[in-house]
Amino acid sequence: MSYKKQNRTYYKTNYYINYPEVRLVDENGGQIGVLSIEEARLKAKESGLDLVEIAPKAKPPVVKLIDFAKFRYQEEKKKKEERKKSKAGELKEVKMTPFIGEGDYETRVKRAKRFLTTGNKVKLSIKFLGRQITKKEFGHQLADRFLKDLEEFGQPEAGRKFLGKLLIQIITPKK
Repeated sequence: MSYKKQNRTYYKTNYYINYPEVRLVDENGGQIGVLSIEEARLKAKESGLDLVEIAPKAKPPVVKLIDFAKFRYQEEKKKKEERKKSKAGELKEVKMTPFIGEGDYETRVKRAKRFLTTGNKVKLSIKFLGRQITKKEFGHQLADRFLKDLEEFGQPEAGRKFLGKLLIQIITPKK
């Protein structure tokens, strides 16, 4: 039985923060100043908020005066946004051989169009099998045709290159 390892970040709060001096920041990110930890705890108690360690490696460490539940909510929201952004630019691969059948080629073009319209990059890989490597011009012709068919959806990124028996071209979506 395997358990999914939870990816959590732990923050020191209130009395778990034990530095002689800290830089105190308010809820809105405004600087309050460098205070002793006792003074910072006193300010937190007066305002009914928590002290949350933000940057432990800074000199002096940065501590924020905020409600911890609100802070966790904000951090979770930031992480969600980052995941959303990183998902949009994924690299999807479309594989072919230089002498691909017409029906198979059309299927690959449709798939690439779908990838490009959803905001993903497409990596075109043309694999040369056996002695096909002696006819590299067929691979380049196929790549040119593929790019021409996807002209309105994306444009080539950099040049194409050979890696062993693979001809690789990356296509980025048009905005």
